[in-house]
Amino acid sequence: MSELISGITASICHRNLGAAAWRKMEELDPGNKFSANGALVVDTGKYTGRSPKDKYIVHHGAAVPEAWWGEVNQAISPELAAELRRRVCAHLNGRELFVQDGFAGAAAAHRLAVRTVACKPWQAHFMHNMLIRPDEAELASFTPQLKILNAAGLMIDDWKELGLRSPTFIVLDLEAGEILIGGTWYTGEMKKGVFTVMNWLLPRRGVLSMHCSANVGKDASCALFFGLSGTGKTTLSADPERLLIGDDEHGWDDDGIFNIEGGCYAKCINLDEAKEPDIFHAIRPGAILENVILKSDGQPDYADASRTENTRVSYPIDFIPNIVRPVSTGQHPKQIIFLTCDAFGVLPPVARLQENQIRQYFLSGYTAKVAGTERGVTEPQATFSPCFGGPFLPLPPTRYAELLVEKIQKHGSSVWLVNTGWSGGPCGIGKRMPIPLTRRLVSAILSSELDQAELIDSAALGLKIPAALSGVDSQVLEPRNTWGDPLAYDAAAARLAAMFAVNAAATKSGCFGVSGGG
Repeated sequence: MSELISGITASICHRNLGAAAWRKMEELDPGNKFSANGALVVDTGKYTGRSPKDKYIVHHGAAVPEAWWGEVNQAISPELAAELRRRVCAHLNGRELFVQDGFAGAAAAHRLAVRTVACKPWQAHFMHNMLIRPDEAELASFTPQLKILNAAGLMIDDWKELGLRSPTFIVLDLEAGEILIGGTWYTGEMKKGVFTVMNWLLPRRGVLSMHCSANVGKDASCALFFGLSGTGKTTLSADPERLLIGDDEHGWDDDGIFNIEGGCYAKCINLDEAKEPDIFHAIRPGAILENVILKSDGQPDYADASRTENTRVSYPIDFIPNIVRPVSTGQHPKQIIFLTCDAFGVLPPVARLQENQIRQYFLSGYTAKVAGTERGVTEPQATFSPCFGGPFLPLPPTRYAELLVEKIQKHGSSVWLVNTGWSGGPCGIGKRMPIPLTRRLVSAILSSELDQAELIDSAALGLKIPAALSGVDSQVLEPRNTWGDPLAYDAAAARLAAMFAVNAAATKSGCFGVSGGG
C-alpha cells in the first residue's frame, strides 16, 4: 500500500474502523482483558502516567523565539530529532499498523487534523475516543496537520550516547507538526501531546487555550472550572442542572468557548456511582480502562491502587447524557472558578477575585498535596502549576495570563476562588469542606446570587469574601473564625502568604513551578 506518512509503509493497515470494529480487533489479542461491564482493560506497562522529564521540543533556532525553554520544554536538536524519527519509522515499517484520524477543536475555524499511527488497536481506539470524530465526507478528504508516530514498544540502547535522560522519549516538532513517542505505552502522552500543540497554535492566533472544564446552564450561560488534580474540577462541573461542554481542555475565541477534545479521560481511583454517576455509567463497551484491577467476578475494583493511583478511563463525550449537542461549544463565560484544595486550612471556602488578583492566582495555579497521598509527603505541601497546566505550556505562562485577563475585561466575566480543602485547621486537625457546602457555593456563583452579595475583607491574603449567604453559617465564610486558636491561623496564613510571595518572585523571573496536570 502507499505510505501513510513519509517514511512509513505498513504490511497491513487498519484505518478509522470505528469503535465496534476496533473492539473486534481487540478481542483477537489474547493479552487483552474485558471487564464485566464491557470495557476493555489495558496495562500500560512500566509507565502508568506521563513522563514529563522525557519530553522534548525540537529547537529550530530563530524559528521558535517565543517558546518557553527550560525544565518544562527541554530543547532537542533537529539532527537528534531526525535520528529518533528514523528509528521510529524503522520500528513501524512493515508492521501491521492501526491508524486513527480525528480533529482537535470543536470550533471549525481552529480545528486541527490529527493522524495517529500505532502498533496496537487499542491505541487507535483511544484516539477515536479522545478526538472529535470526522464524518465520512471529512475522512474522504482528510489531510493531517499533526502526525503522531507511536512506537511505544521501541527501546533504544544507546540513549545515554544520544544525550537522552532514558530510553523513553516524547518529541514534539511544533514546526513540522509531528509527535514521536518511544518507550512508553501510556496513552495520556498522545492526549497531552495534542493539547501542547494546541497550546502552541491557538494563543498565536489570539485564542486562549485552557486546561479547564466547562458547562452551560439552562439560560445558556457558560462557566469555566480551573483546578489541579484533586480539587474537584471534574466532579463540580458534572452538574445535573447544567450541560457539559467538556471536562479538561478548551479554547476561548471571539465567538466563545469550544471543547478541544471529543472525549473524556477520567480518573477511576475510588470511583463511586453515587458521587460520580456519569463517569461510572460511561464505563461500558467502547470505553478503555487503564491499569484498573479486576475482581474475581470481572468487575473493576476502583479502590485498588496496587498498580497505580492514576487509574484512568477514556470514552467518547457522548457517553455522558448531559452534554451540549451537537457541537461542544458555549457562549463567553459568565463565571470563572479557580478551584484549590488548601490543605493548610487558610483560604476561605469562596472569595471573589479582584482585577489585580486574577492574573496572580491564574499564574500561581495553587493547591496543596495532602499528607499520605504521595510517598514522603508527611505534611501539607504547596503545589504551584502556572495557568493550572504548566506541563503543557510551550509558550511562557504570562502569554496565557495576558490573554485571559484581556478576555475577562472584554466580556465581563466574574472570577471566583473556591477552596475545596480544609477548614478549622490544617489537614489532620481541621475538617475537609463538606461537599454540600461547596456545591451550595458553586450554585450561588453560577446563579449570580453571589454577584449581589456584600463583600468584606478576609484575614487571608487580601481576599474579598461574602458577608453572608442564605443557608450557610457566616462563621464558616471567614476561615479565621473556624480555628480554635486565631493566632495559630494568623501564623499559618503568614506562612502561606510567604509561599505565594516566593512563587510570585519566581514568576517574575520566569522560573515557574510546574507541578500538577493529568
